Amino acid sequence: MERIRRVAVAYYENLPEEKKRYARFIFDEMDENRDGQIDLDEYVEYLKKHNNTIFTDPSMFRALDKDGDGSLDFEESITLYYILQSGRALFCDCCHTFLADVYFSCFQCFCLHESPSTYDLCCDCYGGKKFNHHDDAIFWDNCTLLSKSRSLALGAPIENRRNVLEKIGTIADFTGMVVSGAVFASSFGCSIM
Repeated sequence: MERIRRVAVAYYENLPEEKKRYARFIFDEMDENRDGQIDLDEYVEYLKKHNNTIFTDPSMFRALDKDGDGSLDFEESITLYYILQSGRALFCDCCHTFLADVYFSCFQCFCLHESPSTYDLCCDCYGGKKFNHHDDAIFWDNCTLLSKSRSLALGAPIENRRNVLEKIGTIADFTGMVVSGAVFASSFGCSIM
């Protein structure tokens, strides 16, 4: 979780003031008793209310709680804000743990199939072959997948690249994000094949 926390802080520091105010608004909305801290009950209630129940497991709350005091202050909530805004809410399709670090994705599901799932695995499930997926599956870690997707995108006709870049620009405008590698890879990887 430490890497995502560092990315979240960098993301937040580069947000326009309007988006920073929105992050504070979300925190204040979660903090029902206005004590400057979000406890587990407030956290779960807010996520359920906003249909993000995938994050309601107490282990996710504990992972966000960097100092382990049983509550989230604003700085700790920035990581959750980043995860929710960026679409970085990825869980292992085998053991269902949050993918906070390097993970493996099925290349065919990522690029060739029109399924919303990319069949992502944590290192433990992939390395221990604890999964059951189609026999010809080729798995790449997320860094390699980004690199390979970029190579594929650069090899595509310029017209296709422009269309995808326009879509990415729309996504970046909608989320307030600087275009990240994950969005770039996902959009290019699926659009040019």
